[in-house]
Amino acid sequence: MTLPARDSYDLVVVGAGPAGMGAVAECAGQGISLLWVDEQPSPGGQIHRGLAAPLSALAGAYQRGLALLSAARAAQAEYLPGATVWQIEPGASLGVSVGGASRLVAARRVILATGALERPMPIPGWTLPGVMTVGGAQTLLKAQGLVPSGRVVLVGTGPLLWLFAAQMLAVGARPALILDTTPAGNARRALRHLPGFLASPYLARGLGLLRRVRRAVPVRRGEHPAIRPRPAGGLLIAWESGEAEADLILLHQGVVPHVHPAQAAGCALAWSEAQACFVPVTDAWGESSIPGIAIAGDGAGIAGAEAAEYGGRIAALQALAALGRIDAATRDARAAPLLAARARWLAGRAFLDALFLPKPAQRQAAPEAIACRCEEVSGAALRQAVRQGATGPNQLKAFLRCGMGPCQGRQCALTVVETIAAERGLSPAAIGPLRARNPIKPVTLAEIAAMPVSEADIAAVLGRR
Repeated sequence: MTLPARDSYDLVVVGAGPAGMGAVAECAGQGISLLWVDEQPSPGGQIHRGLAAPLSALAGAYQRGLALLSAARAAQAEYLPGATVWQIEPGASLGVSVGGASRLVAARRVILATGALERPMPIPGWTLPGVMTVGGAQTLLKAQGLVPSGRVVLVGTGPLLWLFAAQMLAVGARPALILDTTPAGNARRALRHLPGFLASPYLARGLGLLRRVRRAVPVRRGEHPAIRPRPAGGLLIAWESGEAEADLILLHQGVVPHVHPAQAAGCALAWSEAQACFVPVTDAWGESSIPGIAIAGDGAGIAGAEAAEYGGRIAALQALAALGRIDAATRDARAAPLLAARARWLAGRAFLDALFLPKPAQRQAAPEAIACRCEEVSGAALRQAVRQGATGPNQLKAFLRCGMGPCQGRQCALTVVETIAAERGLSPAAIGPLRARNPIKPVTLAEIAAMPVSEADIAAVLGRR
């Protein structure tokens, strides 16, 4: 692994999921200097993880990803896998770490295609051994071929819950139970989005998946699950009307945008009521509030892999126009079919957002549950701090250190914000997000000290003082 070969680039694309691959593919043949950075050892993102060598049982789902990767490789970008972007400054200066060494690079344009994170499900017992997320289990399946065994219980709501159950069946494993925590009233609220869903490709895909899973796996409903260890070993998952023994419990209640890189760059965020999370403020081209920085894919709002690919391509066309490689008329002509296709997927997504949105109480930490895993802060302690004067997630750091652990709030930020909002009787929008600062990811002082520094770098630092 090597550091970036240049000090500056026309365009830097961060992320190699569908949005990142789409953005890079759209730049093929345009003659720009293009750096493509991704933390993973190979491209694909979560949806196409293991793209280079997919499990044979799941290979059919990778055809779109393989075609997209082939198109991205045609762009002849400088591709850096296993690389971490730990700093993004306004003005498009990025700190990139590869193999224990770092370098600062400048970019005329940046496209952040950083994808999504699983929403926390802070129920009692969610930190016990034998409990993990559906997304974590899916990563192990796709990347390592590790298949869950024993009595596996899937708990939560959202399309990924059902998709992973189908993937388990495809590799010869059968979940013992699905505990569906989808709120009972969601279906009624989702009805107004039904026309868009019926016209989208989601319909046939979703119905087929649900049929396969429901034929093979018992499904129960319950909105207030709790987990506890069994004296004889294993786990017990309990809900209002029943309980079940388990060797492994997989939790999931949707995904949310990974906004930390955008926040660190200073991009404005807004609260999305439809998805119950903070999303970057972007225009139709993916342009953020910071000039030169665009955000594409699920990092700009959850829309799924297909919409993410189109979003990456649209952001790349805008970048090419800004760089003077194409004119506005060419940009608009090439973008028109992409914008239309993305709109179809977004229309279908609105129904799914409404159908699978967890209740506010399910998004808050129960008093006896852990809210911040890194600092082991309970829901009860969080509420007590609010009563003592902590008004928001950033003030809460002084009380309980929530968001100051190794994950820097990636896992607890939404839980903390929603719990504070409930305790204060306000909306999460009024509370605001947990602040993110550079470095976005941990980097050693030795690595920073060893970076090559030019006179221009020194002048830039002194100029900011």
